[in-house]
Amino acid sequence: FCLSILPLTEVVEPVDFEEYVSSHAPGVEPGPLRQLMEFPQDDLELLQLEKECTTLEPPIPEEDSLDSRVRDALAVYTDDWLIIQRKYQHFSTMHSPHSSERQKDRQRGLLKQTFELDEADVAERQEDQDDAKRRSVSLDETPRGSWASSIFDLKNSSPDALLPSVLERTDPEDMDRHNTEARQQGRHSDLLGLYPPPDEDEAVERCSLPEAPKEHCGQRILVKCLSLKFEIEIEPIFGSLALYDVKEKKKISENFYFDLNSDQMKGMLKPHTPQVAISTLARSAIFSITYPSADIFLVIKLEKVLQQGDIGECSEPYMVMKESDSSKNKEKLEKLRLQAEQSCSRLGRFRMPFAWTAIHLFNIFSSAGGLDRSDPDSDSERKSHGTWNEKKKKGFERMSVGDEMCNFATFRPATLTVTNFFKQEGDRLSDEDLYKFLADMRRPSSVLRRLRPVTAKLKIDISPAPDSPHYCLSPELLHVKPYPDPRVRPTKEVLEFPARYVYTPHTNYRNLLYVYPQSVNFNSRQGSVRNIAVKVQFMAGEDPSQALPVIFGKSSCAEFLTETYTPVIYHNKSPEFYEETKMKIPANLTDNHHLLFTFYHISCQPKQNTLLETPVGYTWIPLMQHGRLRTGSFSLPVSVEKPPPSYSVLTPDVQLPGMKWVDNHKGVFNVEVIAASSVHTQDPHLDKFFTLVYVLEEYSFPFRLKDVIITEANMEGELKASMAALKGALLDTCIRFLHQLLNKLIQLIVYPPVIAGQIVNLGRPAFEAMALLVNQIHKNLEGNQDLHGRNNLLASYIHYCFRLPTAEPTMPPMPVQYATISRATGRPSSLFLSRSKSISNSNPDLATTPVSPDEEVQRIIGNKLLHEELALQWVVSTSTVREASLQQAWFFFQLMTKSMAHHLFLTSKLETPRRQRFPDRFVDDIAALVCAVSADIASRYHKDVELVERLNSSLAFFLNDLLSLLDRGFVFNLIRTYHKQIANKLQTAQNPSSLNALRIDFTRIICSHEHYVILNLPCSTLSPPASPSPSTSSTTSQSSAFSSLLQDQGVAAMFDLSFPFRQQHFLSGLLLTELSLILDLEGEGVFFLHKKAISAIHSLLCSHDADPRYKDPQVKAHIAQLYLPLIPIVLESLHQLHDFYSSPAWARHAHVDNTDPDSNSTISQSVAMAIAGSPLPHAKVNPFAGRQSSSLSAECSRTLLVCFLWVMKNADAALLERWVSNLSVLQITRLLDLLHLCVSCFEYKGKKTLQRINSLTFKKSQDMKARLEEAILGTIGARQEMVRRCRERSPYGSQESVRWRKNVTLWRQNADRVDKYADMEQESVVDGNLATEASLIVLDTLEIIVKTVVASESKESVLGGVLRVLLHSMAGNQSALFLQHCFTTQRALVFKFPEMLFEEETELCADLCLRLLRHCGSSVASARSHASASLYLLMRQNFEIGNNFARVKMQVTMSLSSLVGTSQNFNEDHLRRSLKTILMYAEEDVDLRDTPFPDQVKDLVFNLHMILTDTVKMKEHQQDPEMLIDLMYRIAKGYQNSPDLRLTWLQNMAGKHSERGNHAEAAHCLVHSAALVAEYLNMLEDCRYLPIGCVTFQNISSNILEESAVSDDVLSPEEEGICAGKYFSESGLVGLLEQAAASFNMGAMYEAINEVYKILLPIHEANKDFKKLATVHGKLQEAFNKVCNQVSQMFGTYFRVGFYGSHFGDLEEQEFVYKEPSITKLAEISHRLEEFYSTRFGDDVVEIIKDSSPVDRNKLDPNKAYLQITYVEPYFDTYELKERITYFDKNYNLRTFMYCTPFTLDGRAHGDLHEQYKRKTILTTSHAFPYIKTRINVIHKEEIILVPIEVAIEDMQKKTQELAFATNQDPADSKMLQMVLQGCVGTTVNQGPLEVAQVFLSDIPDDPKLYRHHNKLRLCFKDFTKRCEDALKRNKTLIGPDQREYQRELERNYNKLKEALSPLINRKIPQLYRPLNSGSRSSFRRVDC
Repeated sequence: FCLSILPLTEVVEPVDFEEYVSSHAPGVEPGPLRQLMEFPQDDLELLQLEKECTTLEPPIPEEDSLDSRVRDALAVYTDDWLIIQRKYQHFSTMHSPHSSERQKDRQRGLLKQTFELDEADVAERQEDQDDAKRRSVSLDETPRGSWASSIFDLKNSSPDALLPSVLERTDPEDMDRHNTEARQQGRHSDLLGLYPPPDEDEAVERCSLPEAPKEHCGQRILVKCLSLKFEIEIEPIFGSLALYDVKEKKKISENFYFDLNSDQMKGMLKPHTPQVAISTLARSAIFSITYPSADIFLVIKLEKVLQQGDIGECSEPYMVMKESDSSKNKEKLEKLRLQAEQSCSRLGRFRMPFAWTAIHLFNIFSSAGGLDRSDPDSDSERKSHGTWNEKKKKGFERMSVGDEMCNFATFRPATLTVTNFFKQEGDRLSDEDLYKFLADMRRPSSVLRRLRPVTAKLKIDISPAPDSPHYCLSPELLHVKPYPDPRVRPTKEVLEFPARYVYTPHTNYRNLLYVYPQSVNFNSRQGSVRNIAVKVQFMAGEDPSQALPVIFGKSSCAEFLTETYTPVIYHNKSPEFYEETKMKIPANLTDNHHLLFTFYHISCQPKQNTLLETPVGYTWIPLMQHGRLRTGSFSLPVSVEKPPPSYSVLTPDVQLPGMKWVDNHKGVFNVEVIAASSVHTQDPHLDKFFTLVYVLEEYSFPFRLKDVIITEANMEGELKASMAALKGALLDTCIRFLHQLLNKLIQLIVYPPVIAGQIVNLGRPAFEAMALLVNQIHKNLEGNQDLHGRNNLLASYIHYCFRLPTAEPTMPPMPVQYATISRATGRPSSLFLSRSKSISNSNPDLATTPVSPDEEVQRIIGNKLLHEELALQWVVSTSTVREASLQQAWFFFQLMTKSMAHHLFLTSKLETPRRQRFPDRFVDDIAALVCAVSADIASRYHKDVELVERLNSSLAFFLNDLLSLLDRGFVFNLIRTYHKQIANKLQTAQNPSSLNALRIDFTRIICSHEHYVILNLPCSTLSPPASPSPSTSSTTSQSSAFSSLLQDQGVAAMFDLSFPFRQQHFLSGLLLTELSLILDLEGEGVFFLHKKAISAIHSLLCSHDADPRYKDPQVKAHIAQLYLPLIPIVLESLHQLHDFYSSPAWARHAHVDNTDPDSNSTISQSVAMAIAGSPLPHAKVNPFAGRQSSSLSAECSRTLLVCFLWVMKNADAALLERWVSNLSVLQITRLLDLLHLCVSCFEYKGKKTLQRINSLTFKKSQDMKARLEEAILGTIGARQEMVRRCRERSPYGSQESVRWRKNVTLWRQNADRVDKYADMEQESVVDGNLATEASLIVLDTLEIIVKTVVASESKESVLGGVLRVLLHSMAGNQSALFLQHCFTTQRALVFKFPEMLFEEETELCADLCLRLLRHCGSSVASARSHASASLYLLMRQNFEIGNNFARVKMQVTMSLSSLVGTSQNFNEDHLRRSLKTILMYAEEDVDLRDTPFPDQVKDLVFNLHMILTDTVKMKEHQQDPEMLIDLMYRIAKGYQNSPDLRLTWLQNMAGKHSERGNHAEAAHCLVHSAALVAEYLNMLEDCRYLPIGCVTFQNISSNILEESAVSDDVLSPEEEGICAGKYFSESGLVGLLEQAAASFNMGAMYEAINEVYKILLPIHEANKDFKKLATVHGKLQEAFNKVCNQVSQMFGTYFRVGFYGSHFGDLEEQEFVYKEPSITKLAEISHRLEEFYSTRFGDDVVEIIKDSSPVDRNKLDPNKAYLQITYVEPYFDTYELKERITYFDKNYNLRTFMYCTPFTLDGRAHGDLHEQYKRKTILTTSHAFPYIKTRINVIHKEEIILVPIEVAIEDMQKKTQELAFATNQDPADSKMLQMVLQGCVGTTVNQGPLEVAQVFLSDIPDDPKLYRHHNKLRLCFKDFTKRCEDALKRNKTLIGPDQREYQRELERNYNKLKEALSPLINRKIPQLYRPLNSGSRSSFRRVDC
């Protein structure tokens, strides 16, 4: 059993599958599980599909006798498709991938879940509308309304419905059972149907079925010839149309002949056309264009009946005569008509060229495309004169546009009228000349334009051809379906001659020949040979009667003719022709078939004794030679006489005796013969190969092949040589005859031919030829491949056409001798001998040593089996052939699997046990092959990235196929072989990521088998193997090995990747091992692998969910067993998962509910926790908080988690219980953490968010970024990545041009927009269902955990964890359905384990109260009902345990406070209903009626209601931040004697301030909180190092003393339920202080930080916490550095705001000082307040009082609201200034402010110097700034009035100060100094100081009270002049030479000023001085007065 600890990197030996299955008959398992035991009986099915025939008549030749070529071709074209398919494969993701469309289908009809989040959004919108109408409401002075009114409100409100049976007491077991049943009802069975489908980029197993082979077809256009009119109508005119490509210089279609003559004209030819076939009356044709380009012309040629005269003469009347002149030319016309009639009767069989023109198709398509289709004015009858004259000018700019512009399939139909024709010129009729003309037509200065045109009107319609047009004839004149009525005039399909190669195999019989006589030169021929016509005939023999009726008629004639003539050029001995003669090739060509050309001289004038036609020469072309059809260009000699007998087998080049030749047997006649044939290849290499094969089949030796005579002796060599030479054949031809070629090669392998009695083994050459051919097709047709590099043509051949040849080719009976054994097999003899002794690995009874060589030989020959031969040849192949076969391994693999399957059908072996289906030699070869290919993958993975990727998937698909055909245990071992090879390589690999990626892809493809579940033996029970693992190499294993040993081993092995697990569940073991190993990997490229591995599992689970076979829950449970180890794998990788708590993607974008400690609110985590009263400690809130970065992306983590939930949902609950019961506490804690994460991961995001996040972009962006990085780093082959992306991106394969795809996507986007809203709705429904189901699975799992841990000793810690997960799930956005079950579980938990909440010192109770209360305020009624019931039961439980529920009471009160304080979308009406419901429960509860409990509940509920009423007011002021904070302040004040609640409200305020960026205020809230805590800690215990209460905090703020707990009504902290919150502890205090310091830091109040830390340091010192001390000192250092470096500290700006008018309610006549952010201008605050109150009261109501004078109430309009806003500055007394030195001191702890108002006694603000007074107003506030709010009431106001002289003194003092500052500034600033100096002594401003002195100092004042002021002003001036002098001196030292003059000017001014001031300054008031004593020296002393 030591094996069971085999490391994961090694693959275990799989179980012997066949043995296991046969020893566990399916009958064992009854019911739905039976289908999990063995593949169904009808797993493989063989379909014969009839080929669809597009024509009414089958396209087969009429002849009875067919030659072998035709016979073979017909077999290929008429055989049914033979498809062998796995009947259940559509359940696999191979053919039905999980697309988003398929997912949407599965999501139809989902129930919409109700979410409060969405309800709230709807409510919010309505509220916004109501809000606008609401007005400000006054506040009572006290924050609480009266009890009476509160009770009255509550009693009148209505409750929610009470839940039945909540008050009944039930047994815990019953309760659990009932809850479980309820939870399982109406669950969504298909979890992954709700999750986005797996990424299609990763679906490597995806294969599309190849398209059935079909005939090639280009873009089709329909051309209708409507009418042809000439100026004169005298004779019939015949037309033909054909397409030409000028650039390629190629005619790209056959001719279409039309006849638009009137019946009268047609009548002229009656004698020559006795019967007219309807097929020749067609006037419309469908042209096909494979390569549209701007160079294609539709050329129209007209002919007329031959008449005397050259073309010019005959066309003259058409150019000269006009219809309008018909009276003038009457005689002429008559004459012409008469001539025409004569010509028609005599020469009606012959034609002459007449005129031509061409239409440039590109012009039509581009202009037709350009016309606006909806434009009613655009005339659909667009006339085009000469087709190119006018348009050409416009078209030329566009001419250079490439082919990509030409889309001939979609253009607007056009009707053209062609008016200009050019007459044909007899010496310029060849195609060469035509191309010159066409090229010239495109030039602006066309030669043709100078020619005189033949005027005519040809009307043509050109339009895109419909998909299946009616009444259509194929080029062979067969009726194309649909053809409702055979009498209707048909449309003809015109055969295309594509401009370039078209790589499509033929699928229909076509055998046409086109003959093009080009020119003849009879210049040296004597006699009358001038009007030459060539008669063309197809002869079956030499007798004239053997001319075959195979020539297609043109227009208005018989359908098939035996002869045809070329048009005649008058009097020309060496004419050129443009004639095309189309013929059918007979199906039994012999050497006698030939084309006969007879040359005639036509006599145009009727002369006596002159024949109408005189033969003047003969020549011919034998059509079959050496087994080949002769086509191409010929230059033939022409014989003067009739050829002799037996001429037809020779060519005219042979000099026959006694024959006369024109021009000495030179080639004088040029003709081209082209075959459009799906029978004759016309390629020398292919022809030779096929000919030899037919010679062999018919055994027609000897056979002449060119210069070689083929005999039995050289046949084998020639055949092998011809096979080797196939690689020289033209690829285009090989592909057209691909099906025949492959069939022949396969036939040669399967039926080795017998030559001269010897069997010739052609296995190797055939295999080589096939490998090279297939490889060449791949190389050259890269665009035609699927994702896995499989060529569509080849794939469709295998899928539809290939079958094992069942009938041996007919060979004449003859004795067969055998070649040597080694020759017969193509194996080296050594290899063979070693094998003949081998014993079968898989079945020892099968293989026996052959008795005699004869038997062995017998076994080898007969017919070989293709798959065996392929496997053998592949194994022994070498060099180029091996490389080619590896390059296209998929082809041979697929060929083998189809051959194997077909063989099983043919031999009826499908019932046979799998081991006996195929011989051992073959099985060995397969093993060798797989081993070799795996080795190639391992060794070449970094060199040939693309090849290895293809090879890897091909091998995987092959093994996947083999699982349906071969011994499955053997296939498992092959998989193991592959894994071993890769594993060995991994140890030394430089780039292991790409090897790992290959291995995952390989495993994923294997696992995509439709019977994957059965292959994993889901019903087997794990057990240790009794013998070393049974495998194919061991003898039969004992079935006893699988007897159930579950008991001994326990459940553990089922949940681990244990040895037994990996052995029994082989494939799922591999997949999970892969995942497990990859999650452990480090290094680059891992992200990519994570995604691959997780996606593989996700895709499989998706398949199980979507698979109708596995709907039964019992079956699902068995399937889930295959994935149980996924649970521990995910648990192990918990630390790698994405952190969904902090993830921006899933953050709640809708409304943030700050009460949830996990939400991303603006409040810091700890503040949020404080707000919540006392929530979970950090570690529990986010088990991942400590993690630096996540190694799995969000998308991967989410997918992995959904897979984990899938297993938890579907696994057997009893099994999970047993597993959980074996887990350690640590493991269970991990499991709980994982569940916690699941809740966050799948939380519902809300409709709003879905609108905001386009989920797609989010999902892709992260992964794409990482992918790109990886591609750049090169961890995964960059090229292969790009190639794969390109291929996958195109939904249309990769043939289409990029431009077209772009258009398609654009169109799709537009279509998407229309459905956007419906999609959003549906997306939110799906998201809601997913969130609900995920949460319910978590709940199920929690119940399992609870069930199992009850008995264990670790109950407490685990139950706490369970409750935490429950609470966490309540905190998120959950559906009403989930919440019902969640509350039920929570009630059961509390009921069963009350001590967990009430006895432990835990904060769970607080958190639970908070969550319950939150849901009591829910807008969803059912959630409210459950939450109220839970809350009531919680109180009851608490009461019953301790007969006192102070704890719950306290927690609920705190929770409510914190809830209403922070939640934005809180609805008091809902909460009121819930409170009423709780009251109802208390009244209904019979058991407790006689206890104090109901009264206590009432008390509590009323108290809660009071808080609620307070907060309603808050809601009204939500938009007015100052008012809101004032309210919160009042509420907090109301809780002065309830410390916990006051603390909560202080925290709420801190949160609000932080949100608005008021960090100083937030810091003060926190300092107040800390002081409060300190007070209570001090009352509890006297602790030296702790602060002694508020007093300690005085230095931080003088406001803090209000927290001191001195009043009598303050409760003692020992009382139950008081100070229970987590902050009332030393660590709580530390936390608050640290946060305060952080807020001070953010507010740039660095000095205050020091004061905070002064309190903190003793605590850390006492605790010897040196780490903290280090941190604190570090922070202090930072703060002091910032102070030293004068980091700009921006403190507030202050404004006085007065409110006047009844509109303001309780603010009326109140004055406040507002603190605004620094550098706020007066205009800004005015604008803000004016705007705010205007929106509230109306625009015309609010007015701003502009000045700052006292307001007279009587002068104000009572209907208006007035605001007076004044800028105020902090004001300090002189003694204060001594202490307030620093900038910080002057901006901190401010209580007095001042503002000045200038005035004069007569009421003006400003006057002259002597009448200018000033009023200074000093305001004192109730608290010092900064405080816990930003506006503080003014409580005291005093005014000081300055008389004019005092105003003057202040001004002079200010000027002097400025001077002193500028002078002493360091470093000096000369500019500033000069500015100030200029203002003091400059000439212009002398008036300033001087005027003041003259006004106030020239006279001594009359009023003695002013003496003091007079003197003070005098001294001020003295000081002023002194300062001026200092400043001038300082300036002198600073200036440069350029400013010396300026300095002198300043000094002059200063001297003038000094002179003027001198008398005024020196005059003293004698009364102020009196002598101290009489004596000689009198000293003066100032007298106080």
